Amino acid sequence: MNKRLACIAAAAALAASAALAQTTTPRVPDNARGLTPLPVEQAGGALYLSAVFGADPQPVRAGLVWRVFNERAEPDGSHAIAAESREAAPGLALADGAYIVHAAYGLAAVTKRVVIAGKPVSERLVLNAGGLRIVGALGDANIPPSKLSISIFVPERGNSEAKLVLQGAKPDDVIGLPEGTYHIVSTYLEPAKPGSPAPPGLTGTPTNSIVTADLRVQAGKLTETTLRHRAATLTIKLVNAPGGEALANTVFNILTPGGDLIRELVGAFPALVLAEGEYIAVARHDEKTYQATFKVQSALDRDIEVLAKQDVAK
Repeated sequence: MNKRLACIAAAAALAASAALAQTTTPRVPDNARGLTPLPVEQAGGALYLSAVFGADPQPVRAGLVWRVFNERAEPDGSHAIAAESREAAPGLALADGAYIVHAAYGLAAVTKRVVIAGKPVSERLVLNAGGLRIVGALGDANIPPSKLSISIFVPERGNSEAKLVLQGAKPDDVIGLPEGTYHIVSTYLEPAKPGSPAPPGLTGTPTNSIVTADLRVQAGKLTETTLRHRAATLTIKLVNAPGGEALANTVFNILTPGGDLIRELVGAFPALVLAEGEYIAVARHDEKTYQATFKVQSALDRDIEVLAKQDVAK
């Protein structure tokens, strides 16, 4: 029975959302997806469902996905969906028989076997889960969701990023998670450049502005945290004199003081987002190389000029 429950729970996770579940499971039959429960009065038995958080007697009122699977497997090993609902407390009409009920709240889930035998059955499932809402900020302003990518990890001793459980989460969303400790990584994104599409699942290009946090999600509670980035948008120019016109056909390399390459940019005045700190800009133009050091201050967007006065390659 435990193996069967595990199989059905995995199939439900696959059907719920590819963004919230990464698993290899028996498939759910295509003709079972999106079924609408029959009115309760049309069946000999009815199943009334509700869920609570841990010991909290108050029912979960939003964010639930219910799936009821036939306990009996199909010839291909899958389990057909008998009913599905996103209501907080659905009433489902079911023919007599044995079923597996799967309740999902974000990444948290619970399953239970029920038997319908010609009369109403009520089941209350207990979710050991809570909610997590993450807000990104830069200076005094919140960062638009399209400019952040959030990854959530389950840490282990000596490895804060031991297991990735959710990638590409967006700020302001309430994310359902099993109770426990999590490691959060927030990456600032800048708009993808023409001809250079954003990585899969992201709305922009990752920058070196990364903020991390460790926090605990408690059952029945909403945990809210603000992750503050310290970064700015810089426009890099190669000029003959301060305030002069930017020289076209220039290749810029942005380096750390230790010489590590951060980005390579091409153009007269390319822009990029950098985390607060010190950097070196190396410009190549007409087979000559120039450089300048500069500092980035959080939330201070500005132009950085490299003077074409001395070829540093000489």
